[in-house]
Order: sequence, then structure tokens, then C-alpha cells
Amino acid sequence: MSDWLVLVLAMLGACAVVVVITLVRHRTAAEDEDPSETPDVIEYMTMWIGVVYAIVLGLAIAGVWEARNAAQDYVQTEAQALHEISERVRVYPPDVRDRIRGDVDAYVGYVVHTEWRRMADDGQVTDRGTELLRQVRADVTDYRPRNDFEAQAYQPLLDQLATADQARNARADSTGATMPPVVWWGLLTGALITVGMVFALQIRRTRRELILAGLFSATIAFMLFLIWDFDAPYSRGIAVTAEPFLSMFPNVTG
Repeated sequence: MSDWLVLVLAMLGACAVVVVITLVRHRTAAEDEDPSETPDVIEYMTMWIGVVYAIVLGLAIAGVWEARNAAQDYVQTEAQALHEISERVRVYPPDVRDRIRGDVDAYVGYVVHTEWRRMADDGQVTDRGTELLRQVRADVTDYRPRNDFEAQAYQPLLDQLATADQARNARADSTGATMPPVVWWGLLTGALITVGMVFALQIRRTRRELILAGLFSATIAFMLFLIWDFDAPYSRGIAVTAEPFLSMFPNVTG
């Protein structure tokens, strides 16, 4: 099922629940019930709960959005470092240069065409990807520069290799969910309490009040969907892509 279809169904479901509960409550209410007699303390509590929950939602969205941007930065950094390695080895002898570039291309091709799917499905990187990057490291570190010109390129290559390795480790750490389960319980419970307080105000069955209550609930459902979607940076609708690898290594194959 598409993530966007999930969003539409969640928003429609939230609106439907509000309308149904309102209609049922209206039919079962006492004949002498007066909605205008809602105590001031309930109105104050409803306002206070709504403000607090809005702050919590804002912080949650900011947190998952920042985590997603960080995940995108890890991919960009890793791709850029590997690209620099491929470019800087041009000062090496042709056989060494071609071997390093071939191993870099093999690693990038595996990441783009195989490991990326594992990240999306299982939330983790693969041992094979680690092995391929280790091979690139061996190619770079085992070569002994034969002149000063090659020696000047050696240390920058090691630095770029360390950057790529660090970015890969950071990418591996960011494949899982950002929000802990206890936070999700708090967000869902807060949503139920916030929407439930709407009924504590004894809303009537007028079209205006039903529309406002439905939009309020649909907005909360939309915000929760955004948090859920951003919570897994590599696997859902607005996911981090392998575009940096593809743009810097357009000829890679799986």
C-alpha cells in the first residue's frame, strides 16, 4: 500500500471517527443538556492540552526531519569521498589506478543496486558492502609510493578513505527508526486525549462545528504521518535516495 494512500485513509478515518462520535453522542445526550454550560475549567484544560501537544508534535517533526537531513548528508559525504579517491589516484601507475577505480566502482555499484534495498527492507547495511570497502582500503594503503609526487597524493587518499568509512558507519547507524517506541506511545496517546477533549466541549451537530472538528483531527493525523514517514530515512515515501552515488558514478553497475 502506498504511503500516500495510508495518509489519505488516516485523515479520512480521523474525520469519520469525529463525525460518528459526535452524531452518536448527540443522539444519546439528555434532552435538557445545554452545550453552553461547559465549565470554564474544561475550556482552559482543552486549550492547555492542545498547546502542549502542538509543541510536542513540532519537536518530534523537527527531530525526525533533522535525522533525515543528517542521513542525506552521510550519503553525500560518502559518495564525495569515494569520488575524490577515484580522481586522485590518477597520479598512480595505470595498473594501480585502474585496480583502485575498479574496486571503488564495484563498491558503489553494490551499494546502489543491492545494499540500498537491504537498507530499505531490513534497516541495516550488509557485510558484503563492508568487505568491498575494506578491499578499497587495502588497495590504497598497501601501495608504496615510488616518488615524491605519488607520496604527496598518498596521505590525502588515506584521509578521503577514512571519511568514506566514517560516513558509511554513520549511514549504517541511521538506517533504523529515529523515534523510540515510548515516544510513539506518547504521541498516539496525546492525539487521543487532544481529540477527546474536543468532545468534552460538547460540540453540536452543526455543519461548522463538525467541519472544524474533522479538520482538527485530520491535521493531527497528517502530522503523525509525517513523523512516521520521516522516522525511517531510507525506506518510506520521502526517503533518502542514492542520487549522490549515481550522479558521481553514472556508469556503475550492480
